[in-house]
Amino acid sequence: MANLTTFDYTAAIAAVCNDICFRVPELRHIDMSRVAVGFSQTKNSEPFGIFASATPLRFENGEPFRQSRGRIWTIQRHFRPDGVEYLYILYFYVPRFIELPLSQKLDTIVHELYHVNPLFNGDLRRFSGRRFAHGSKKRYDQTVNRLVHYWLKQDPPNVLWDFLCYNYRDLVAKYGKLSGTRIPSPRIVPLASNQTAVYYNDGTRKGEHKAAF
Repeated sequence: MANLTTFDYTAAIAAVCNDICFRVPELRHIDMSRVAVGFSQTKNSEPFGIFASATPLRFENGEPFRQSRGRIWTIQRHFRPDGVEYLYILYFYVPRFIELPLSQKLDTIVHELYHVNPLFNGDLRRFSGRRFAHGSKKRYDQTVNRLVHYWLKQDPPNVLWDFLCYNYRDLVAKYGKLSGTRIPSPRIVPLASNQTAVYYNDGTRKGEHKAAF
């Protein structure tokens, strides 16, 4: 009999992120209940290009507004069903991300989580110099690697993250179908025309929706 189940890949990644933020002291400032997790579709699974991204929903220093060219601008807002506002969106690019080996998947997840500002104010973590998002790439990558190894040493339950061991073909063989939450990219808009987006966990309202990979 055919396997007709559907595996929610973005919900599974969100659960891994939540566990990482709970177990790793340097990431405990992150409240995953205010971080939306979605996917973006890639044309192919070639291991080149972007695997994931962290999108802040505030400007520098967590400011909700910015004045430019004589106008006040804001970033489109995303909310949970209970009205609590999200401060970040994590996007995972599939199937490209799914085809990565386990170690690189974990590095990618922690890499994006480490972008979250230590004040959890909706802005990115900022480093001095022109490369404010990463600073020294070598030191950034070393920090990510250290945090991943720390998390693994805490012995998180295998059932939480073993799906990351599989590529797309193996996941389909195991679960039948893959789906996730597709979240439109927030735009910077004039304050007067700001269109708020309401994010429902079941993906059924105002832009965000569940979609098959």
